[in-house]
Amino acid sequence: MSRLKPYPKYKPSGVEWIGEIPEGWEIKRLRFLCKVNPSKSELGFVDPTLPVSFLPMESISESGELNLDSIKEYAEISKGYTYLTDGDVVFAKITPCFENGKAAVIEDLENCIGFGTTELHVLRPNNMIDRHFLYYMVSNYPFKKIGESYMYGAGGQKRVPDDFARNWIIALPSKRVQQSISTYLNHESSRIKTLITKKQQQIELLKEKRTALITHAVTKGLDPHAKMKPSGIEWIGDVPEGWGVKAIKHITSIPVTDGPHETPEFLTEGVPFISAEAIKEDKIDFNKKRGCISIEDHKRYSQKYVPNRGDIFMIKSGATTGNVACVEIDEEFNIWSPLAVIRPDKHKAITKFVFFFMKSRNFFEAIELSWSFGTQQNIGMNVIENIHLAIPPINEQVLISNYLGRETHKIDKLVDKVNQSISLLQEYRTALITAVVTGKVEVGE
Repeated sequence: MSRLKPYPKYKPSGVEWIGEIPEGWEIKRLRFLCKVNPSKSELGFVDPTLPVSFLPMESISESGELNLDSIKEYAEISKGYTYLTDGDVVFAKITPCFENGKAAVIEDLENCIGFGTTELHVLRPNNMIDRHFLYYMVSNYPFKKIGESYMYGAGGQKRVPDDFARNWIIALPSKRVQQSISTYLNHESSRIKTLITKKQQQIELLKEKRTALITHAVTKGLDPHAKMKPSGIEWIGDVPEGWGVKAIKHITSIPVTDGPHETPEFLTEGVPFISAEAIKEDKIDFNKKRGCISIEDHKRYSQKYVPNRGDIFMIKSGATTGNVACVEIDEEFNIWSPLAVIRPDKHKAITKFVFFFMKSRNFFEAIELSWSFGTQQNIGMNVIENIHLAIPPINEQVLISNYLGRETHKIDKLVDKVNQSISLLQEYRTALITAVVTGKVEVGE
């Protein structure tokens, strides 16, 4: 962006957030430039069996890509969904998808017709505005930031009203300049996306290296010259002589358990209550707690289980089944039924070694072989407690855990650095879009 220069002359826009605009640009409200949420009645008769595109929210990315794999018959989705056609621009109206920038130019629909989630606003541009320029207008930072203040509803159901889009004010250059801006931003966005993709691939390689490091250490040990013996468990393979192989239930101080199988009343204050969504990146994220529960409910649930420092939580149902985290605090909280609890007996196995074993590729393969499917993947506690681990002597567990703690920390720091660079690229793209579509810099022909 530093290579781009301002326009030769500017004039006041009269809009605080836009500031000055280049001479020749106009100030317009979107309602004069596009239809907002047009009706499908303009289609007239359509063959009920006609194949058309279907776009749930997950088909729209935060960088403007569409997944058009879902094709359905017109009659199946023409009622109760949002009507789309080629050339439309859409943006998510519900939190957090709106703030995250889910928006796209609609192109290449099956038979030029589509229906999407009801959580979309549709903008159909007229001949005064280029559709790609319009997409970048609803992707810029002020649109998202100011739009947040117009949201109505509560919690995760807050939405941006269509009047916000109708009355949104933009700085509008000539159609030729719009197209130059769109071409430039398409090119820059593609370049940034390529860089981000490479960095994401780098993160995946680092994570694979981390898993391989853990897997080798917890099943083969640290001595490359150690004599090996069959473990008796196919997915573990050979282990060093002197190691044992034991089921989880034989290395714990309490039976494997879980949280209550009822839905408590959630409060804004009280005892933190966590579930599967709080288990992320090997840690418990209390910012993602399900809510708070009353002291009375906490006491009642604690008759079954009280969290202790050193306990290991494993998600036992849902898309993230098998993910684990250790309890590293002494403050009171409680857990819900999707979490299973493993409390190692310190005389038989230390928490960190068990945790690292449960992060190994071998252990996850055992989980995958053992879970069952209903509406989602699930693994029972009796299955968990009968999964076997390779168990070295306590002193060797300490050495392995300390080694893995150091080495995984180095890899995690590298992953953090790459993630930070991805964030900087995303921030650069956002700043670039805002600067270009408000006329602060000129992209040229």
